Amino acid sequence: MPLCGRCEVINIKRIKYIPGRDKCCKINKKNEVTYITFPKLEKYKKEIVHGFSTRLGGVSNDHLSAMNLSFTRGDEPENVMENHRRFALALGYDEKRLVFSDQVHDVRFHKVTEEDCGKGIVRESDIKGIDGLVTDKPSIPMITFYADCVPLMFYDPKNHVIAMAHSGWKGTVERIGAKMVAYMGSEYGSKPSDIMCVIAPSICQECYEVSEDVAVRFVEEFADYINNCKSYEEVNALIYKKDNGKYQLNLHKACEIVLTEAGVPRDNIDITDICTCCNHEFLFSHRASHGMRGNNAAVMMLKK
Repeated sequence: MPLCGRCEVINIKRIKYIPGRDKCCKINKKNEVTYITFPKLEKYKKEIVHGFSTRLGGVSNDHLSAMNLSFTRGDEPENVMENHRRFALALGYDEKRLVFSDQVHDVRFHKVTEEDCGKGIVRESDIKGIDGLVTDKPSIPMITFYADCVPLMFYDPKNHVIAMAHSGWKGTVERIGAKMVAYMGSEYGSKPSDIMCVIAPSICQECYEVSEDVAVRFVEEFADYINNCKSYEEVNALIYKKDNGKYQLNLHKACEIVLTEAGVPRDNIDITDICTCCNHEFLFSHRASHGMRGNNAAVMMLKK
């Protein structure tokens, strides 16, 4: 399927869904832009704006086609700005007020305020080395970027707090999701039982081969979970070793464990049923493209 920025339709039947998952990714199209939303957050659509971009609907070319939302991938700045304008129009926010993350696979967070509006898109940002954004201020859209790593999205409807965190393997093994839940509690009074969470589109277990040193980190960090598993199948759903000495790691499952052990009820979590690598014509994937790619993005904003 060519990605030229002029595609008007996408054949949903061509999307490869992850077997055994509940259908939690809703594919939407507005103003020629195709994007993804999630049931756990959609039920609060009067209170928040949220969405996850796809490759469809933008103006970028070649391996960046078409909805690349990152200025760091070698794209023409005017193309990226037009993509942001289109995505913002589809979701319903002002792209010039966006606040960008600055992801470095760490577990540092930034409390976003009105003073941050426009940082990363229309003015230089001093938000550095930040993999998580959080705010209780309305009308400030926040954006984080992905191309296989796990996007985590949070909403506390009682305290009206939104947050996002970039959870690659390093962030996941360091439990960035749990640390964001704790941060929301310490800074805004959020209770884990009230927080709605989304584990958004990212690489699936069958596509995510890791080396032994990474596998050891996860086995050590999730030892309590593994020791309580009642079968090898249950352990393998998180991680398993292959004949070549490499391992297949399930970041989605790891993030679920992190969030539930942090006190978030399982019923409050949407776990993606779409893999970025399996669907690299629909979503940017670092592994599938061998690094020749743009960036998907997650956006959240509190409404007034």
